[in-house]
Amino acid sequence: MPLRGRSALRRIAVRGTVTAVGAAMAVITGLAAAPAVHASPSATGALRWAPCDDPEKPGAECAILSVPVDWAHPDGPRLDLAVARRKATDPSARVGSMVFGPGGPGDSGVEMVVDRISRFSPEVRRRFDIVSFDPRGVGGSNPVTCSGDLLAERPSPELRSQADFDATLEYNRRLRADCRARTGPVFDHLDTAQTVRDLDALRAALGERKLTFHGSSYGTLLGAQYAETYPRRVRAMVLESVMDHSVPTTRDFLKAEAATAEDSFHEFVKWCDGAADCTLHGRDVRAVWQGLLARAGRGELEDPAKPGTSLSSSDLVNKMAFRKFYAADYAGLATAIAGMDASRPLPASPTSVAPLPPATPVFCSDWHLPVRDYQEYASLVAMMNMTAPDLPYLLPIHMAAACLGAPTANPQHRLDSHGAPPVLVSNALHDPATGYPWAVSVARQLGRSGVLLTYEGHGHGSVTSGPCMEGTVDGYLTDLAVPPRGTSCPAVPPSFRRGPGPARG
Repeated sequence: MPLRGRSALRRIAVRGTVTAVGAAMAVITGLAAAPAVHASPSATGALRWAPCDDPEKPGAECAILSVPVDWAHPDGPRLDLAVARRKATDPSARVGSMVFGPGGPGDSGVEMVVDRISRFSPEVRRRFDIVSFDPRGVGGSNPVTCSGDLLAERPSPELRSQADFDATLEYNRRLRADCRARTGPVFDHLDTAQTVRDLDALRAALGERKLTFHGSSYGTLLGAQYAETYPRRVRAMVLESVMDHSVPTTRDFLKAEAATAEDSFHEFVKWCDGAADCTLHGRDVRAVWQGLLARAGRGELEDPAKPGTSLSSSDLVNKMAFRKFYAADYAGLATAIAGMDASRPLPASPTSVAPLPPATPVFCSDWHLPVRDYQEYASLVAMMNMTAPDLPYLLPIHMAAACLGAPTANPQHRLDSHGAPPVLVSNALHDPATGYPWAVSVARQLGRSGVLLTYEGHGHGSVTSGPCMEGTVDGYLTDLAVPPRGTSCPAVPPSFRRGPGPARG
């Protein structure tokens, strides 16, 4: 029977548990075992579309797609994937279906189609049915479910000793056991290699001989591995804000993430120094920021969103600054910093680290980030703090701590997509989460297929950042017009942007 949009998504939560709709972004050597390349079984029957249950967002249709829990055993247990679409606004000019790969991991593709369709350009909406899905373990697709009480006990990533390290390993083991028991067998099959097969089943169920795909942030991992697994089934593919899954070691991954985040902070300071309308213009922005970090560390900084409660230094970095960097909202960040700086200190109190959502197992399934012991962990933290002195305890170190001891089904490897058509790799020069060097690396790994499109601006997400970017991407998706290699587009004021990239990752 058809899935009924957001109301069905909301019914998955049960008392005493937390379900994964939102997510953490994140983010050895050796080839992942790719599944045999043969036709993926489609759903058990055609997709049956029905209006999604959201009267305030008419026009979206929802369905379910039945796929195997484990593609290595296609005749075994199955799970239902939540799928949504909006039909092309000009049926006479329709090219086909374009599937959007959501970020996170843990973002809901269904919610993107139902609630945030304006994220896509008018031309793409005119020419394509926009289709997306909740990846396995997310939203309406057998969500990862864990004890809310246990999630709230997550240890701080600020480990101080080998005993703290050992306690984190033990906590992770208990949490995985709890989530597995509550979630069911899909918990052990959440990696992107499995989702690649889901995506091919969706392509077949949509009746598309070849896939037109737009993946953003974590969704670029899905797109790249699809092109690797099924290179001759790709019609067109846009990879926007690109994850490089070939990064070989834990240190390399964390250093790259710290460097790209610090670059965004540097760009913010540079903008404020030169912009007369910056609320902090004429002040030592870094000194003001360091003062806030110190207050947050003592539990004296009030959370603007929750008056009377303290804001931790981790939340100041990852929820306040990082979110503003995603949208390149430097003016908004300056105003927020000035407001907090002028606020009265709260009485000193201990602060807690916010629990990561249970989509974290998806990340752990895809990234092998081993840490031997506390001594190595402390070395990694010191390296990150040296690389990003303005942004201590960035989210990637939280993710590395959360993945300690976890098995990895789909570890890092270099891409091999021989036979794929041109793939458009799009990235901002100053992306806070997926650094430009990652996009350069992925374009090179794609070989002749990789075409790098550079946005000379800021923020996470770039394909609708100005008429140059939008027109280039639209022409590629609709008419397969591949831009010349080395094409770049100028930065535009944030006010033009159709919106930031993925809401979370």
